[in-house]
Amino acid sequence: MIRSYALAPITTVSAANGIRYAYREVGDGGVPLVLLQHFRGNLDNWDPALVDALARGRRVIAFDNTGVGGSSGATPSTVAQMARDAIAFIDALGLARADVLGFSLGSFVAQEIALIRPALVRRLVLASAAPQGAPGMHGWETWVIDAVGEPEVVPAKVLDVFYTHSPESRAAGERAMGRMFSRTELDTPTTWQTRQAQYDAITAWGVPDFPLLARVTAIQAPVFVANGDGDPMILPRYSHLLAGLIPGAKITIYPDAAHGFLFQHHERFASDVAQFLDRR
Repeated sequence: MIRSYALAPITTVSAANGIRYAYREVGDGGVPLVLLQHFRGNLDNWDPALVDALARGRRVIAFDNTGVGGSSGATPSTVAQMARDAIAFIDALGLARADVLGFSLGSFVAQEIALIRPALVRRLVLASAAPQGAPGMHGWETWVIDAVGEPEVVPAKVLDVFYTHSPESRAAGERAMGRMFSRTELDTPTTWQTRQAQYDAITAWGVPDFPLLARVTAIQAPVFVANGDGDPMILPRYSHLLAGLIPGAKITIYPDAAHGFLFQHHERFASDVAQFLDRR
């Protein structure tokens, strides 16, 4: 059993869909928690401090979905196909039941997994999340996509999106970024094909369509929605909307935080997630 995400090796598994998935796992015990990553992110973009905190008393699995990082294939351009591919990975690990934590684009995929295969998902954590079809979600503001969507990723621009301009938030972001890339074995960088396909999927998810908002009312698993109060990529009001649509959903908005709230507030967020996953 690996106890530190920073030391976890990259492992691969072949799935029935023909894709060989790259993943890292830490911890042991409980229902496995599967992590779904953000736009252009790979295994290295999970903060080890967060993953280690989540793995106290449970098995936590992070993976590269189809075509992302060290996984084979081409990244699909729809959230629905990403969800089917994620299910194929979970099946390949032999998991009949799992908790799922989706972050940003990963939160869209997590919603689809819960709708496609309800019996698979015991509990659902949706970080920086929005429902499909919400008005105002059709693509990101120009400065946001310019910061995270260019061929060359500039860390300072990423910090502008993932953290607020307060000294405390910015310092937390710099520490998190340092933790992410301090390991010796790095994942394969994501490609431009992944960037284009993922942004196509995100843009399509945000096309205004009021009837689609009703889809999430069919989610059967208990849901915890979370966001930062200053997230410029997925505004907190969309997380409130999502939580309001899902019967019984719990929501927490973290202060002085942007898209990377879960890394900035990793201890508090991990504690909140643990309480949610462990409650009876």
